[in-house]
Amino acid sequence: MNTPTRTPAPDASPRPAMAAADAPESRSHHLLAFTVGCLVFAIVLGYLAYQMLGFPATVTTDNAYVQGNVIQITPQIAGTVVAVRADDTDFVRAGQPLARLDPSDSRVALDQAESALAQTVREVRTLYANNAVLGAQISLRQADVARLESEVARARRDAARREALVQDGAVGTEELEHANAQLVSAHSSLESNRAAARAAQAQLAANQSLTDRTTVERHPNVLRASARVREAYLALRRAEILAPVTGFVARRSVQVGQRVQAGAGLMTVVPLDGIWVDANFKEAQLRNLRIGQVATLVTDIYGNAVRYHGKVAGLGAGTGAAFALLPAQNATGNWIKVVQRVPVRILLDPREVTAHPLRIGLSVEVSVETGSADGPRLGDAGPPTATVTNVFDGEDPAADDAVRRIIADNLPGNGGAAAARKSSTGYSSTVNAGLHGSQVHRVALRAGH
Repeated sequence: MNTPTRTPAPDASPRPAMAAADAPESRSHHLLAFTVGCLVFAIVLGYLAYQMLGFPATVTTDNAYVQGNVIQITPQIAGTVVAVRADDTDFVRAGQPLARLDPSDSRVALDQAESALAQTVREVRTLYANNAVLGAQISLRQADVARLESEVARARRDAARREALVQDGAVGTEELEHANAQLVSAHSSLESNRAAARAAQAQLAANQSLTDRTTVERHPNVLRASARVREAYLALRRAEILAPVTGFVARRSVQVGQRVQAGAGLMTVVPLDGIWVDANFKEAQLRNLRIGQVATLVTDIYGNAVRYHGKVAGLGAGTGAAFALLPAQNATGNWIKVVQRVPVRILLDPREVTAHPLRIGLSVEVSVETGSADGPRLGDAGPPTATVTNVFDGEDPAADDAVRRIIADNLPGNGGAAAARKSSTGYSSTVNAGLHGSQVHRVALRAGH
């Protein structure tokens, strides 16, 4: 008898086991979704708080570099370099000698200028002395005119008497003709001396026009020669090339024995106490950028350990591409839009720069807080900022002393300049009236001031 085979019923125990295995995975998914949701909620909440509470916005760029004044050292005269007294990386102060040119040519030019001044003083003294000489000549001509006037009058009287005697037959015609000839000769001599007197007067007036209302020291010819002496002294002083400002020497190219021309570059001096940062921001970053906004700067040389603080001093007048050596040609068929950048100047805190010096050209990362947009976009009209030097100010007192000495040495020994001033008064002459007929008006001389 066959016994039926019983098939065992399937065990339901694995299903609860699988459900128990899926439970942790489901919980992890829920936890991840909850975390993401919280994160999104936090971001949205932070953004709303940022907008509502007005936390400062910032614009950042790493396209920024340290800039400063690079002062070119150039000679003011041509010459041969005989000494170089500064090299790259040297610290120099304003007025310190950097190089020296051969002063031989300048000394020769100075000697020539001094000799020319001495000669000019003596020539001007001659002009003043000629006033007295010409005045004496006029006096002499006056005396001749007065004498010839009397001779003409006497000859006229003699001729008149003889003419009356000829009518009576007491005197011959020949004697009358002789008297008339003497009258004509005397009258000719009188006119000749009158002309000589007028010529002497004109010559005196011409000479006085060169000496009126001035002294030997202040005469234009002497002043011109004095200026040439000062110019020669200045050229001699410029043989010593001085540092215009305090700073560090860089890019020295001059060598001893080199012949340099005026204006040729010898080296540069960089004052590191007046540097700034040029940050090149994109166009879109300039929307809320204003002058006076606070900036934070980090340099690659010091890293995040040192942070500089500054303020926006101004925005560039154009993009970098607009002022490039070869500006872009945008009116072409293959034009491609490129985001432009505008340089923004940021002034640094001088105390921070002194504590942590920077060099020109270093890379900087700049962050500007643009939350306050009350400042101007463009700088107000005001005095331009520039580097000023007093090294070349003032005249050389040695040149003035030399000019005074040369003038004094070539003035008259007795009285010196006082005698020259006295002689400078000269003479002035006037004609009281024209000369009419036989009547002659004397030429009067008087001392003019």
